[in-house]
Amino acid sequence: MRILFAFLTALLFSGVMSLPARADDPAAPPVAMTKQARLDQLFSDLKRERNEKAAERIAGNIWSEWFQSGSASIDLMMQWSQKAIEGQKFDVALDFLDQVVTLQPTYAEGWNRRATVHFMMKNYGKSMSDIDHTLQLEPRHFGALSGLAQIMALTGRKQSALEAWQKVLVIYPMMRSAQDQVATISEELAGEGI
Repeated sequence: MRILFAFLTALLFSGVMSLPARADDPAAPPVAMTKQARLDQLFSDLKRERNEKAAERIAGNIWSEWFQSGSASIDLMMQWSQKAIEGQKFDVALDFLDQVVTLQPTYAEGWNRRATVHFMMKNYGKSMSDIDHTLQLEPRHFGALSGLAQIMALTGRKQSALEAWQKVLVIYPMMRSAQDQVATISEELAGEGI
């Protein structure tokens, strides 16, 4: 018993068993941010960034956060779907992605990836439905908004395409492709009004 007491006393004085630091203690280690807090910070940084390359890095970090489902099984199915997409085996990719959205319906990137596959298959109605799910879960999903803009343009709805690209630029002002599309579609619409 004395040995146990001596051991516990030594641990306490060595700091191993010290009480947790208070939140207002400047010497306290930083508290780990939640995924949502990290995304909020990244989106704030993305909106303020005026250097295109730096903005691309921030956007890449956002994509990295989006890809993390929190489930090893879902992550594996997402990897399998990506390999199927790369091999242009879209039906196989859809099988995996159907499972992803069924098993984890709150995972926005599962819906977005499935929207992408439908887009590649020219199933625009199904793609738009999945884009809608994505945007309900993550309204700042500039990838889904870009997909929506492309579908609007391909189906002859230039004004809707322009509005979708403008929404992208509110979130990601330095996205070059969105800037180019806004300029091009604006010119086309202005020309049609003459």
